[in-house]
Amino acid sequence: MDAHREYQRWLTSPIFDEKTKEELRTLADEREIEDRFYTELTFGTGGLRGLIGAGTNRMNIYTVGKATQGLAEYINTQVKNGRVAIAYDSRNMSYEFALRTACILAANGIRAYLFESLRPTPELSFAVRFFHATAGIVITASHNPPQYNGYKVYWSDGGQIVPPYDSEIISCVNSVADYDAVRIVSAQNALSSGMLRIVGQEVDRAYINALKALILEQEALKKFAKDIKIVYTPLNGTGRVPVTRILSETGFEKVWTVPEQAMPDGNFPTLKYPNPEDPAAFLHALRLAKAVDADIVLATDPDADRLGIYVKSADAGDYVPLSGNMSGLLLAEYELSRREAKGILPEKRKDGALVTTIVSSNMARPIAEKYGLTLIEVLTGFKYIGEQIKLFEAAKEKNGGRPDAQKNAYEFEFGFEESYGCLIGTYARDKDAVAAAMAICEAAAYYKSLGKTLWDVMSDMYKRYGCYREGLSSVTVPGADGVKKAETIMTHLRAQVPAAIGEYRVLAVRDYRAGVCRRKDGAGTTPLNLPRSNVLYFELENDGWCCVRPSGTEPKIKLYYGVKDGTIQTADKKLNAVKESLMRLIR
Repeated sequence: MDAHREYQRWLTSPIFDEKTKEELRTLADEREIEDRFYTELTFGTGGLRGLIGAGTNRMNIYTVGKATQGLAEYINTQVKNGRVAIAYDSRNMSYEFALRTACILAANGIRAYLFESLRPTPELSFAVRFFHATAGIVITASHNPPQYNGYKVYWSDGGQIVPPYDSEIISCVNSVADYDAVRIVSAQNALSSGMLRIVGQEVDRAYINALKALILEQEALKKFAKDIKIVYTPLNGTGRVPVTRILSETGFEKVWTVPEQAMPDGNFPTLKYPNPEDPAAFLHALRLAKAVDADIVLATDPDADRLGIYVKSADAGDYVPLSGNMSGLLLAEYELSRREAKGILPEKRKDGALVTTIVSSNMARPIAEKYGLTLIEVLTGFKYIGEQIKLFEAAKEKNGGRPDAQKNAYEFEFGFEESYGCLIGTYARDKDAVAAAMAICEAAAYYKSLGKTLWDVMSDMYKRYGCYREGLSSVTVPGADGVKKAETIMTHLRAQVPAAIGEYRVLAVRDYRAGVCRRKDGAGTTPLNLPRSNVLYFELENDGWCCVRPSGTEPKIKLYYGVKDGTIQTADKKLNAVKESLMRLIR
């Protein structure tokens, strides 16, 4: 694409509005013009994500419009009279993109169900099935910096698009030749024709009721919920209303919302980027927590699918962060232990499944073994966990509605990934921070009835299962050919597998692109049963591991790693040695 020719076309074509042209006229930096127009913003397997602004390589009403036109054309090849649910978060331009999307769908004969105001991503997943919709769209850039926005697509099962839908939709989006091919009607015409319906409270009620149906310890809530002190920050995103509502309706009275981060604000004024994985996101919340002597500190990202947690520790004398692995494991232990006690796990335990990803904690294995469940690992990304629910349901339907592990007809018991996401029930098909906030507070109330804190329970788990500790690092591969350099690094690692990483011998290498696991003891290779992906996973001795993969969206190499040891201190020391060894391998 000729960047300057495209820039001039945007300045002169009647397709683009005056506000867009005015923004472009202010550009004086040639590098900025080049960056905005040298390519088109890529519609990938998850949809769109990019900087907000005018240009072909930016998130704006025109690039969103082309994506929606392509999606609409795909939907019309699959069904007649399609329906699409649409939600949006607090980011700048989210409402404008959502309304534009609805009006384009309406012009293409597809009824749009647009939320009246911002809603969390997991409620969009729920709404897709609530309305028996063909697809769903949420306008969000998750936890990216405030300059970004995004466009994420869901399919009729309520999960993010996966094969074959992802590649087929991408093909349709790429076939939309130009911006003048986008069909659109006004919002007024869409509303009057019935092709646009504004929704809200009916879905909210059903969604909240679905979450409350997951509660396992009502008696503990009645006796102890009112005593649990909770500080919560929605990080200026969508979480404030649903999280405070579910906590209130389940009996938690002592809830403080961080005032500086309470109201929706796409500029996220107190943060560089609104990510609950970042300790900086908790500065205001921890200050308030110490002032009120809170038991739990919670943070949700802007679209409220990720939950960050700090808990009070008597040993440390302060608040301790729970990583995404720790919070997922803690909730898995709570949910499964209480279901076992109440006799509501599957009669044949192996018919129940605990689902996680290949880069999440290995503690999932002994937990699954303790409760007799089948552990299923999927590729990185919660969409693959959500996909398993669809596959389980299809297999059970073929089996007369009965679970049977031999036929892959499992009951979904719990799913989590290392990046601060989990799902407790099957009401939605994506990670849900609203449900996780409810569940972790319920767990706190239950364990309080036993005289324990959440940190006590985490410490007990380390003693019972072993002290599993994990880490994640990213290494930027700079320069215009960064993606190519990342591939060179992956090729080198495949060709020269190290004998050891840190102090751990390498026992086997899983090459997910080749689809095989190669053992280092001469035992040969075994096939891997996951889709092909450019991922290398090193199995280390003593239940250690590490995983290397290039980012799908940035010129980065992502490094995941984990170890098991007797104490947090010794495990963290060995974990750091694994990290340093990995860093040397890829530089």
